Amino acid sequence: MPISSINPATGEVLKTFEALNKRELEEKLSRAAAVFREHRRTAFHDRAAMMNRAAEILESEKKSFARTMTLEMGKPINAAIQEAEKCAWVCRYYAENAERHLTDEHVATNATRSFVRFQPLGVVLAVMPWNFPFWQVFRFAAPALMAGNTGLLKHASNVPQCALAIEDIFSRAGFAEGAFQTLLIGSDAVKELLEDPRVAAATLTGSEPAGRSVAGIAGQQIKKTVLELGGSDPFIVMPSADLEAAAATAVKARTINNGQSCIAAKRFIVHTEIYDEFEKRFVEAMNRLRVGDPMLDSIDIGPLATEQILQDLEEQVQVSVAAGAKILTGGQKFKAEGDLARGNFYEPTVLVDIPKGAPAYQDEIFGPVASLFRIANIEEAIELANATSFGLGSAAWTNDEAERDRFIEELDAGSVFINGMVASDPRLPFGGIKHSGYGRELSEFGIREFVNIKTVWIK
Repeated sequence: MPISSINPATGEVLKTFEALNKRELEEKLSRAAAVFREHRRTAFHDRAAMMNRAAEILESEKKSFARTMTLEMGKPINAAIQEAEKCAWVCRYYAENAERHLTDEHVATNATRSFVRFQPLGVVLAVMPWNFPFWQVFRFAAPALMAGNTGLLKHASNVPQCALAIEDIFSRAGFAEGAFQTLLIGSDAVKELLEDPRVAAATLTGSEPAGRSVAGIAGQQIKKTVLELGGSDPFIVMPSADLEAAAATAVKARTINNGQSCIAAKRFIVHTEIYDEFEKRFVEAMNRLRVGDPMLDSIDIGPLATEQILQDLEEQVQVSVAAGAKILTGGQKFKAEGDLARGNFYEPTVLVDIPKGAPAYQDEIFGPVASLFRIANIEEAIELANATSFGLGSAAWTNDEAERDRFIEELDAGSVFINGMVASDPRLPFGGIKHSGYGRELSEFGIREFVNIKTVWIK
């Protein structure tokens, strides 16, 4: 079945690729396994030199890579440039820190010498999403390759050109042929790959159903997995907060990447003392956002990545309104003109008075739609924030030390940001709890996910 690259702003088919046949897939898998035996023995300084070269390629060609991202999945061009820059950052971070993160840890015991050694596992399969088509891959690939593993990438089928560009970057950076390979395959081929004994582990960033599937198949094979799944992140604002900064950041936190981010703030939980003013500022700012051609520097919101995502978002809003939610702004497909008339555009939208059970109350909304809630105290804020099956990120705005400490302690999430927007950072671990997944990416925790933590005891 062909794999097509389609511009979500115009509906134009950019390029079509044939999926790998069984023989081609077998060749790539065999190559990954064979190269692992060589790559694991390379010195850290040699891996670091190649990873730094990858960073140089990303930075020097960032506008070209950004254009590929924007054409395939619709993010604003400036955001795409920033994504390429961030990928260069994670490459440099692991080039500089991988050896330190994986150096032997000596432990005093009754042995003459005892220590912990970190060794690569082998071929790691990465099943990655379209929303950050470069960043999601590089935050896996940089630590995996620096640890001595080899990687196979099954990218989302709507970003094949991004997937091939990433493979080319690592090849040009000097990594051996087969150290990192893109697999142009459909999701139906993943099961067989996971069951193959040459695949040692897997990582997935994506939907909850996809995570359940990969985890279930890998579990049958007793293989390590890391899952980063959906989120319904709370954004709490208390009376002591800097209201101007909180409202401005809230708009950015909801609409980053056209609202298609697992860690985008989705539920805005605001104390009644400041709710009316926050709502006014927030709605006005959402109304000022410019929707249109993502290739233009002046545009804030581009199209949703696929027609199906647009349909799903429309349905979530309609069902929420039918259940009693009110629309303060937006609430329908954005009517573009000319070449953009067939694009997957949706208006920046704000919903209030959302009843329990409505999609906007409990589900992950993947698009520029914000849910606003009024609460009377910190107890209500924490209860509402935790009233979700997800637990990825969370943000709380307060200048009260006691409130800050309670949010840090009581919010059920993989991260808590105080007076700031949730974001991933190579220096800090990233991941979630509950239905948002398990395991961590980035920092020393991320590079240690796909290694054998080996105890060595010498008499």
